[in-house]
Amino acid sequence: MDLARDLRQAGIPTVQFVCPSIWAWRPERVEKIRQSVDHVLCLFPFEPELLAQHGISATYVGHPLAQTIAREPDRSAARLRLGLALDATVVALLPGSRASEIQYLAPRFLQAAQHMAAQRPGLRFVLPAVPSLRQVIDRHVVQVGGVPDLQVLEGKSHDALAACDVSLVASGTATLEAALFKRPMVIAYNMHWLSWWLMKGKKLQPWVGLPNILCQSFVVPELLQDKATPDAMAHGVLAWLDQPEQVRELTQRFTDLHDQLLRDTPTLSAHAIESLLAR
Repeated sequence: MDLARDLRQAGIPTVQFVCPSIWAWRPERVEKIRQSVDHVLCLFPFEPELLAQHGISATYVGHPLAQTIAREPDRSAARLRLGLALDATVVALLPGSRASEIQYLAPRFLQAAQHMAAQRPGLRFVLPAVPSLRQVIDRHVVQVGGVPDLQVLEGKSHDALAACDVSLVASGTATLEAALFKRPMVIAYNMHWLSWWLMKGKKLQPWVGLPNILCQSFVVPELLQDKATPDAMAHGVLAWLDQPEQVRELTQRFTDLHDQLLRDTPTLSAHAIESLLAR
């Protein structure tokens, strides 16, 4: 934003791709956006109206992930790629992609998997790991005493989400990916207590997970900070396996969301930039 502001003051038009999440945290950033950019290309349909209230020009261009992820993901093909039986019950564990997330979430996610395995023998678990953090995750697996039928993957988060029946996901973009793969999920997050205390004061909505924010409802459970216990996470994940009707309803909700986010993002972005330059 600082660079964009300097360029704009020098007479160079500036466009921001991806609106900062002023609707979730730190609304004071809107003034910096107004000073820095001529136009914002928004990923979510509600953002242009919000920015217009602050005198900021914007265009909804859809979310690129909605183009990347198939509207009807092929679960069988993903399972074949991962060597999973077609009739297995598969849980995807996505504890995040940052070192701090792995520090606070991986042990909890792995312990939750232990609880699930004890209650439902035969469950298969897949955990996609960022390659640079693979060794850290492997150490956490050893420290918790192992998890039955756990497969740690090098990347392949999309295969894991396509293959699974249900997912346990750290709050972030992965929750939107899980929604676009039409998978039920439990969203969980835990961080240093001071960071949590500071962020709580800046939270603007009752939801943290993107699927819930976009649906404006708790369509999937959120377990945050002290509530993100291994037992609570295991209970939430297993509950989805016993609620086929709710899963069907959620699948339809996520399909509607996919359709809402699916736009020709490159073309819409190009047209918006051309219109700005013409002015």
